Amino acid sequence: MYNFFQILFFSSVALILHTYFFYPLIVIFIFKKQKKQIIEYLQTDNLPNITLLIAAYNEEAIIEQKLKSVINSTYPLSKINIIVGSDASTDKTNELILNFKNTFKTIELINFEARTGKINIINHLQTLVKTSIFILSDANVLFTPTTLFELVKQFKDNHVGLVAANIIKQSPITKGIIAQEIKYLNLENKIKLAESNAWQAIMGAEGGCFALRTSNFIPVPKNFIVDDFYLTLKVIQQKKYTLFNSNAICYEDVLDDKQAEYKRKVRISTGNFQNLNYFKTLLFYFWKGEAFAFLSHKVLRWFTPFFLILCVISSLLLSLHSTLFLILFYLQFFLICLPLINNYVFIKIKLITFVSHFYLMNFALLKGFFNYTKGVKSNVWQPVKRNI
Repeated sequence: MYNFFQILFFSSVALILHTYFFYPLIVIFIFKKQKKQIIEYLQTDNLPNITLLIAAYNEEAIIEQKLKSVINSTYPLSKINIIVGSDASTDKTNELILNFKNTFKTIELINFEARTGKINIINHLQTLVKTSIFILSDANVLFTPTTLFELVKQFKDNHVGLVAANIIKQSPITKGIIAQEIKYLNLENKIKLAESNAWQAIMGAEGGCFALRTSNFIPVPKNFIVDDFYLTLKVIQQKKYTLFNSNAICYEDVLDDKQAEYKRKVRISTGNFQNLNYFKTLLFYFWKGEAFAFLSHKVLRWFTPFFLILCVISSLLLSLHSTLFLILFYLQFFLICLPLINNYVFIKIKLITFVSHFYLMNFALLKGFFNYTKGVKSNVWQPVKRNI
């Protein structure tokens, strides 16, 4: 039994290290350049008409800035249509959008009288799309002048079904968990770029901004929470490329509220397990790059809370016969308590804050798993306060 628990401990540690350290390090180092040549539009080409879809709920603080970032685009304005779905907004969101129509005639407001949820809104808005390409974007994600062109240019290649934007996280505030979140999310972008270069298959476009070929859109199932991952893998199932364009830069603010961010992560984690159950058969094709990426980048990460639990249990049992494992058990217990300690006593040591953030994310994953097992009854979301 002693050998069994040793294997259990070291296997769990190895899987955690693989998903958080070895996989990112290997793919980022090896796949710095795109393996396959993608045919692209030039700025001087006859570019396709596109439609921008935005699901908004009480976004009066940012919606005008968002729409202005579209108008300031280098993409021909005559080829851009905008459809905003307002999810029963109770502030001035609708009024501001209608006022904007005086400047930009091709904007359309679809007002939902009762809370509907982002996914249901996107499913409906997509039925109104008449262009071959459309872009999904959150209200608080602001474009640079070249964002739209960079998102669209790779669709000249018929193999391309989805292109994800490079969403750069920023905040005027440096307190709380912002530093950890920004570094973590920037690393995620580097991993996605490497996956795009290696297999033309990123493991989930970030929902804040990505472009889809209309013919490759599959409506998201009712009560699903994480639509961006679902849509990405559906494109992969259709044997189309899902790419990450590091030049399609846009900006999004990062939350500084630990409690709100934790709730957001729990919600996303619940949706992750929905997607895992739906796309689990992809793992059967283990020899394919996208299956390896799915396992290494996502599945093992989603199961890290269980690996951490196995490490604690196995080290506790092994500590009955080993001083080393007794020390490891106490060390793990201390690390598990770090988020709670850091909540009351702010620790400025970077390593400790990152470890605390790591365990906080895994608490959210664990809670998300149990929420998933109970069943998801609604995908209606409550946006958190923006750092604007």
